[in-house]
Amino acid sequence: MLHAVTQVADCEGNSGTLLRDRKSTFTTASWMNSSEPVARMSLRGPTETRLTTRKRGSAALAALIDPDNFDKKHAASVAKSVEKLGFDCIFIGGSTLGDQSHLDEIVSAVKHHVTCPVILFPGNITGISRHADAILFSSLLNSTNTYFIVGAQALGAIQVHRYHLEAIPMGYLVFGGESTTSFIGQVRPIPYSKPAIAVMYALAAQYLGMRALYLEAGSGSDRPMPAEIVKAVRKHFQGLLIVGGGITTPDTATRLAESGADLLVIGNLLETKDFKQKLLPITKALRDKLKH
Repeated sequence: MLHAVTQVADCEGNSGTLLRDRKSTFTTASWMNSSEPVARMSLRGPTETRLTTRKRGSAALAALIDPDNFDKKHAASVAKSVEKLGFDCIFIGGSTLGDQSHLDEIVSAVKHHVTCPVILFPGNITGISRHADAILFSSLLNSTNTYFIVGAQALGAIQVHRYHLEAIPMGYLVFGGESTTSFIGQVRPIPYSKPAIAVMYALAAQYLGMRALYLEAGSGSDRPMPAEIVKAVRKHFQGLLIVGGGITTPDTATRLAESGADLLVIGNLLETKDFKQKLLPITKALRDKLKH
């Protein structure tokens, strides 16, 4: 962790250098002294706009590639295949990623082989790459550690600013306690039987200005997000509603789409040898639902 913090402070040579005014004790980091005018923040960038223009009830698909489980050649091949199957974007990230150079290689390789947006989904500050189209700038709202709620975000914001990445502000909620995300993020899991708690967090995210919300059942989960929770959250959250974890069948995908999910995230299936055969009926079911 200390190494990661040092990386941010020292990133790009003299980014941590402090310039001191002889007449005052005020110090300014050199990355803050850009002469370029700061543009007024727009509500949505092109990637976010693309994800939010679909009509409600027709869920898009995101493929989640974990750099810890892929080399650049394999990642590019999988990304190219899922785009042909009809996936709308590629998420790249993981809970335990520690090698930023490997991340850069993965993102660059994927970008070279697809035309859909490549979006970072970082689990920590080491999950940021200059080569992506956008970043899910997320806060793990039900973590018990403030580092994952706002600390890592403050550190990572320097790189997001410097790389001119499109940031999509997102609340992140983790259900269940058996996933790597739950363990690493020191999460207080939301019970599946308590949709009201999920709604409370969803409203908090909305009132804090977060335009996206991710409901996470856990990577590799055997239990997908219950439709009742998605329906309850959809009634109250007005932004982009993302659902991931345990989506392995057409029935699960269509049920979550009908419940109000805007974007379904599939990750673990991509790591199986016959992933294209497994994904084909899911993409077909969602296309057929869109026609009707």
